[in-house]
Amino acid sequence: MRAAVMEEYQEPLVIDDVADPEPDPNGAVARIDSVGVCRSDWHAWQGHWDWIDYRPDPPHVLGHEPVGTIIEVGEDVETVEVGQQVAIPFNLGCGHCHLCRTGHENICENHQGLGFTVSGAFAEQVHIPTADVNAVPLPDSIDPKTAAGIGCRFMTSYHGVAHRADVGRGEDVVIYGLGGVGLSGVQIADALGANVIGVDLEDRKLEKAEELGAVATVNAAETDPVAEVRAITDGGAAVSVDALGIAETTKNAVNSLAKNGRHVQLGMTTEEESGEIPLPVDRFVSSEIDFYGSLGLQPSHYPEMLDMIESGKLDPTALVSETISLDDIPETLAAMSDFDTVGLPVCNDF
Repeated sequence: MRAAVMEEYQEPLVIDDVADPEPDPNGAVARIDSVGVCRSDWHAWQGHWDWIDYRPDPPHVLGHEPVGTIIEVGEDVETVEVGQQVAIPFNLGCGHCHLCRTGHENICENHQGLGFTVSGAFAEQVHIPTADVNAVPLPDSIDPKTAAGIGCRFMTSYHGVAHRADVGRGEDVVIYGLGGVGLSGVQIADALGANVIGVDLEDRKLEKAEELGAVATVNAAETDPVAEVRAITDGGAAVSVDALGIAETTKNAVNSLAKNGRHVQLGMTTEEESGEIPLPVDRFVSSEIDFYGSLGLQPSHYPEMLDMIESGKLDPTALVSETISLDDIPETLAAMSDFDTVGLPVCNDF
């Protein structure tokens, strides 16, 4: 099969022929219908995240936002069937550890990261381990174009905003960093009834946030974003989200909160921070602020997100900025070095 292979960190991916995957007894193989190109792929391509054992060693096939059609199943697979279209979370669970059995399969004790610790979906096919857990059947009413937008960035934002922050109607929510994750968070928080404020350095991303439901936007290149957010919210937001993962945006997001605020960290750090960011700890204490980490979305929780999509409350297609071919993935990934993408680039031509 054809695949975009990372042969060296920071060097252009190479389109090459690699061996077709074969299913483990409890696994399945899916033909890729679409796969997003995400900034997390960029981090892996840069050689980041060794500090959390998430850096893939070259040669490696990246890609962790796939939707596919099952073409082969292992002999022990019970529920997944050939011909089903499925979403495939990047946070692969084993299905039998304590965390999986208690509904936390996104942080499984035997966690595997699709496209990071195992071969990914920048290819014509991908293997899905423990398919009965990790292959999420999609309703017939969700067409392939819609399904293309529900990968890592969208489902990660859903879990962070809807579950970890538990955003409620009428709450002020500020989102720092309006890449794919941040823009997804804008749409999701708006659908949950929040008043969303988007913060970024680029006007085109701020404009997109307004299209997706933001009630206000702040250009951090032109003003003090913390002061501006606190003014807009009359004292501070109820919820802040850092969707970028650099020290400045994380600290600004926390400092934008009112007392009893909740911060959700969706962005992962670069090599500059290497997982360590100084934070205003005394404000956490004196203002009783909560800090939540958030990783992906449990496969068992997909149905509630899919219900909101089916009902029209969420529309991932509004986030898809362009559709590309497998041959375009190296250039699209490289463009993320300059933050030169808006929304979700999706590959649907292999």
